[in-house]
Amino acid sequence: MKRTHLPLNGLRVLDAAARHLSFTRAADELAVTPAAVGQQIRALEDTLGVVLFRRTTKGLELTPEAEAGLAALRAGFLQFEEAVRAMQAGQSSKSLTIAAPRDLTEKWLMPRLAEIAREDPELRFVLIAADEAIDFTEANLDLAIRWGEGPGEHEGEALESDGMVTVAKPGGRGETPIGWPGCVAEDGTALVKVGDAGLALDAAAEGLGRATVPELLARADIAAGRVAVVGDPNPSRLGYWLVAPLPQWRQKKVKALVEALAEA
Repeated sequence: MKRTHLPLNGLRVLDAAARHLSFTRAADELAVTPAAVGQQIRALEDTLGVVLFRRTTKGLELTPEAEAGLAALRAGFLQFEEAVRAMQAGQSSKSLTIAAPRDLTEKWLMPRLAEIAREDPELRFVLIAADEAIDFTEANLDLAIRWGEGPGEHEGEALESDGMVTVAKPGGRGETPIGWPGCVAEDGTALVKVGDAGLALDAAAEGLGRATVPELLARADIAAGRVAVVGDPNPSRLGYWLVAPLPQWRQKKVKALVEALAEA
């Protein structure tokens, strides 16, 4: 069924004017001029085809037509307020759904979320593996982390890192490159080829060769001495980005999470 176009601004002015029985006091409440209130009421009367107010020697009076609709109108505004509160409830929700590459989730994201959750034990996280394209409409996501040159079509903030690093088992020879899709050193001589940078990092830690991986991904393993850096980091045009469509990006809970992850 086609919905009737509702003159909501005029109805809001009608409610205020009916409560005060004064265009001047209604104007004060709505932060407009009395003339603007009068214009809205006249426009509403033209739209509805009825007279809503009459001026008498005692002041402003409602017509029977206006009185007939006021109770339903005010109930409707209360329903609007309930709808707005329901829609805003997600702003205060402590649950966040995050999509990220599997290896980044294991090596970097989960430890960071654990730190964040210690500061606010009410937080709840739903983690989704997303190594390919991220579809916010299907997954009901709040935030995603993607590997690329920028945020793409979404809003985004880059996670700081030193680009790419080559790592190997401490004390190991690490002469043979470990291959993974997108690896800058994959040249056909790899002893081991794996599915992602996280597995390449693990293979390097086991002494199967050297792996060139994102520094952010390897940061914890380097700090723990599980792998050692071979040579200097290499700047990369690619990096990890926190991304979300503008509506999600504006949410307070998403802003707080982005800030916490970007500082980690």
